[in-house]
Amino acid sequence: MTAALSGKEAVGEHYTLETMRHAQQMTWKAIEQIARVISPGMRESEAQSLGKQVLSELGMDRIWHPLLIRFGANTLKTFKQRSDGDPVLGDEDIFFVDMGAVWQGHEGDAGATFTTGSDPEMIACAAASRELFNRVEGFWRSERVSGIELYRYAADQAQAMGWKLNLDIKGHRVSDFPHAIHRGGDLGDLDKCPTTGLWILEIQIAHPERPFGGFYEDLLI
Repeated sequence: MTAALSGKEAVGEHYTLETMRHAQQMTWKAIEQIARVISPGMRESEAQSLGKQVLSELGMDRIWHPLLIRFGANTLKTFKQRSDGDPVLGDEDIFFVDMGAVWQGHEGDAGATFTTGSDPEMIACAAASRELFNRVEGFWRSERVSGIELYRYAADQAQAMGWKLNLDIKGHRVSDFPHAIHRGGDLGDLDKCPTTGLWILEIQIAHPERPFGGFYEDLLI
């Protein structure tokens, strides 16, 4: 498989699809454990510290991108933007976990949105981010379109669902560490159908009126 992968989809000599699956499974295990220990009254910085502890206990090789945990209005921030302040998670609130860790020399990357309390619009936002991901992933699986077409479809679907898609983040490469040397660019700029096990589909949506959003990402596999 690796011999056929080149250019934006190049991988290292140690890459295997099976190990990518393992890295992704471990990443989701970490996200679920981190989400369980986050509770109202906690600051973002405290959640970050707890998250790093969880990753250490699970035996990751290393971090390949910083662990991001965003509370409230900071859920509208993109990966490269800093959080505003160090907010406290409320009883009726929303947050997401975004992490990239290396397991057995391969990069896992995933993210999901969670809520506290019973605010129906926050609950709907968290669910919509995952639903939109599922729709776009299904479109990739059935239609085998380019990355460019995937994000065009994502924007249309988000609008139809009543949310605004943030096109400042458009997915990216992963592989055996480090993928960055291959300069794959954004999934949303890829002019071919993305190959299984190499690309992260990122979805970030914003509420049309209130200051919060939802985030979900996973490996196309």
